[in-house]
Amino acid sequence: MTRALTLDDLLYAGIAIVAGLLAAFLLRMLLRWLGRHAERTSWRGDDVLVDALRMIAPWAAVAGGAASAAAALPLTRTVQHNVNQMLTVLVIAAATVSAARVVAGLVRSVTQSRSGVAGSATIFTNITRILVLAIGFMVVLQTLGIPIAPMITALGVGGLAVALALQDTLANLFAGIHILASKTVQPGDYIRLSSGEEGYVEDINWRQTTVRELSNNLVVIPNGQLAKTNMTNFMRPEQKLTILVQAGVSYDSDLEQVEEVTKEVVAAVMTEITGAIPEHEPAVRFHTFGDSRIGFTVILGVGEFSDQYRIKHEFIKRLHRRYREEGIRIPSPARTVALQQGTVVFPQQRDAEPEPSDMTVTRPI
Repeated sequence: MTRALTLDDLLYAGIAIVAGLLAAFLLRMLLRWLGRHAERTSWRGDDVLVDALRMIAPWAAVAGGAASAAAALPLTRTVQHNVNQMLTVLVIAAATVSAARVVAGLVRSVTQSRSGVAGSATIFTNITRILVLAIGFMVVLQTLGIPIAPMITALGVGGLAVALALQDTLANLFAGIHILASKTVQPGDYIRLSSGEEGYVEDINWRQTTVRELSNNLVVIPNGQLAKTNMTNFMRPEQKLTILVQAGVSYDSDLEQVEEVTKEVVAAVMTEITGAIPEHEPAVRFHTFGDSRIGFTVILGVGEFSDQYRIKHEFIKRLHRRYREEGIRIPSPARTVALQQGTVVFPQQRDAEPEPSDMTVTRPI
């Protein structure tokens, strides 16, 4: 038997609970102050640690106060054991959630701080978070006295059936891991698939890859499909790329002048337009004797894929204006059509009909 409950027991229990709540409040205020200082540092890891402690420390203080209150009260062994067990489970659950936050945050921090690693990919953070939560769940079961060995065995046997039922899901999961591990595609890359979809990779999670088109629409592609399709990555091996602009001038143009003027326009665009490459060397290559013009290609350098549209736009405007100032003509396509009078003669028009002759008409297309 236990002794009778007294007023002193209630007083001690109340003091313990109040002390636990007060300690939780003070710890939360202290961690909030530490969080403001952690935000000023360049390392992301201290923010993650402080954020995790904001959850575990107050709950641990509350659990400690409750355990002290339970110890001060005249409880039976069974009740005392059950109370301690519940408080232990509470602390383990809070510690598990905090550990999952810490591990996932550190993984995210490490991947974001390294080039060539998928810093925005949630697949790694999700996997680590699930592993930590699973370990914490097994610790809780062990604390409650529930044996986990038979459960692990049952999960191992049942996992085969689940794997067969979730073939597509598991295929997407491992395809996403393979894509990230091979570093062929990373969040932030601009890609184009053989099926026509193109845009910036926003995220790669356990099932799908999210691509944001230039129109700001999101395209969701299963990882398995992405791993099997032909794809062009415009950000690798490097982000800079060259684009080709086709042009042409009339046959009576001075090609040396055309080349010099075009290079001057290219140099101005490369140094004045945002997204261009200032150190890009202007290049003009004549390549075709066309029907009405001499064709050539102008090579421009851009910083990334989406910059090409603005640079092309500005280059064509400036080149057209400069050609007009220099008197360089850009001919429109023309076709020469030869018309010959037929041999059919109408009787009433025979006297007024002119002699057969050939006429040549040139008209623009």
